Amino acid sequence: MELKLYQVDAFAERVFEGNPAAVVPLEKWLPDDLLQSIALENNLSETAFFVAEGKGYRLRWFTPEAEVDLCGHATLASAHVLFEHLDHPAPEIHFETRSGRLTIYRSDEGIRMDFPAIVPQPMDMLPAIVDGLGAEPSLLLRAPDYVAVFDNEAQIRALEPDFGILKTLDGRGVLATAPGDEVDFVSRCFFPKLKVDEDPVTGSAHCKMVPYWAERLGRKTLIARQLSKRGGTVHCELAEDRVILTGRAVDYLIGQIELPQA
Repeated sequence: MELKLYQVDAFAERVFEGNPAAVVPLEKWLPDDLLQSIALENNLSETAFFVAEGKGYRLRWFTPEAEVDLCGHATLASAHVLFEHLDHPAPEIHFETRSGRLTIYRSDEGIRMDFPAIVPQPMDMLPAIVDGLGAEPSLLLRAPDYVAVFDNEAQIRALEPDFGILKTLDGRGVLATAPGDEVDFVSRCFFPKLKVDEDPVTGSAHCKMVPYWAERLGRKTLIARQLSKRGGTVHCELAEDRVILTGRAVDYLIGQIELPQA
């Protein structure tokens, strides 16, 4: 069995920045354990699979460890593959997912993604958050990822997480965020439970951070920067109960997966 594989740098203007994702178009669904094995073999933070369904596509995302409910950068990468390589004829794509329908638009500014907004709620500080991040945030929120809010960008850059401690927390991961020096807010995102210690650029995390920063800054349109080693910029808009994320994507690799016959 041969499957086409595209490796795409998402939220990137050029290769070697943003967040790499693998995209594997399918004619029909393969067994879940095989999809998980492909994701583990790819060893990227996310591998996306999609199958044509109705007038759109069913889209699923797998980390090397597990299937997840929402992934922004692999959705961006999947839309890029459909627009640039698979001749999708319309300027919009409908993806059916575990997080409901996601509508993706092609625009002059990049690829616009319409995601659900998740409003984080305040909670008491946890010692494991302080010990795991190596610094105490000024505020802790839950959404259901932990959102640790710091006072400035320098604190985010200086974090040296203990992933062993962060892995003991319940929930998917920890998002550390603060006001940015040259953008509205910055972040770093840690998911050691998913075998992704630090994710380069995390679209789904912005669905949780944007509602907080929009209210705090009194603006619905924001520019964010994720401060991983690769780095990436995300243009964000809060539209009632939705978050619109806009970014670009570029090809890194186009290849073929060789699978043994069952």
